[in-house]
Amino acid sequence: MTNVVAETSAISRPGTSMFVNGLFPRRRALVVVVGFLLGFLLAYAWSPKLADDQIGFNSADAMLGHNALTTPIAGIASGVIFAFVSGLAGSFTACNVMVLGAVGPLVGESALSRRESLTRIARPIGWLAVGMLPVSALYGAMVGIFGTHMPQFSTTHSPGLSPRIIQAMIDFGIIGLVMIVLGLAAAGIVPDPLAAVSRRFPNAPLVLMGVLIGAFLIGRPYPLFGQMFRSAAERHNPLYGAAAFALQSLGNIVMMSLIVVLISLVLRGRAGRWLAAEPARVSALTASGFLVAGVFAVVYWDVRLLHFLGYIWFPTAPWH
Repeated sequence: MTNVVAETSAISRPGTSMFVNGLFPRRRALVVVVGFLLGFLLAYAWSPKLADDQIGFNSADAMLGHNALTTPIAGIASGVIFAFVSGLAGSFTACNVMVLGAVGPLVGESALSRRESLTRIARPIGWLAVGMLPVSALYGAMVGIFGTHMPQFSTTHSPGLSPRIIQAMIDFGIIGLVMIVLGLAAAGIVPDPLAAVSRRFPNAPLVLMGVLIGAFLIGRPYPLFGQMFRSAAERHNPLYGAAAFALQSLGNIVMMSLIVVLISLVLRGRAGRWLAAEPARVSALTASGFLVAGVFAVVYWDVRLLHFLGYIWFPTAPWH
């Protein structure tokens, strides 16, 4: 028993925010290395054909009852339905895989006490929505006003760095870097950037995560999203654009909520007791979740994309 305690003992500091509880694993460097490595491997192995075509398109076709990619969006009502369905169907594309970076903190929070009800998961999900929906709605309203003049409206596939690709690289690159910093802070490697604001607003970390999820739409090149983008832009209706974009993000949140609930159910058993026995393990889970998502974003949307455009070399998986 003494050896087990010694192996799992943590470096204790005052907790500074929801994502940084102050109980860090002693092998912090190992947590960081594993997180970076898994993020890199995920970016290397990720198949957009499988995620976009096989999962995303087929799921949307089944829910809508027609070909989601080729059937025009006939009206506002069908556009609203399309927005929510495409949000659900696109939850496992390369854009939204980064949402899983928020699953670690949410699962860790809910798994600390075995007596907590699953209904408590709704609270952090709600705070995510507080940050996400205004960003999505605001960007959707902008699309309704300026959309035909924005880079994402373009349907051309010109060689090299097109404005649409540059926008995606900047957007997801910044989101990835933010997640990496949050992961390093959760591991105790760097100071918590959310410490000051969290003292006054304890739920600020979740709101920030919601803002990042909402910002996925700013650079998203997913074909189903592109169809919705062009529909909102051509209608020149900011209210429709705001509603459609908010509903697509809401579809992502619904899917993430289901994932969190399923994982939390698993953690109610032996895995939950293992986490509760050493709070530093929750820090490791939180840090690794952020690091995997952040490294994936930077490598997939910047490094790997530059490789496919012919600017640099990056290893290519044999199934691509």
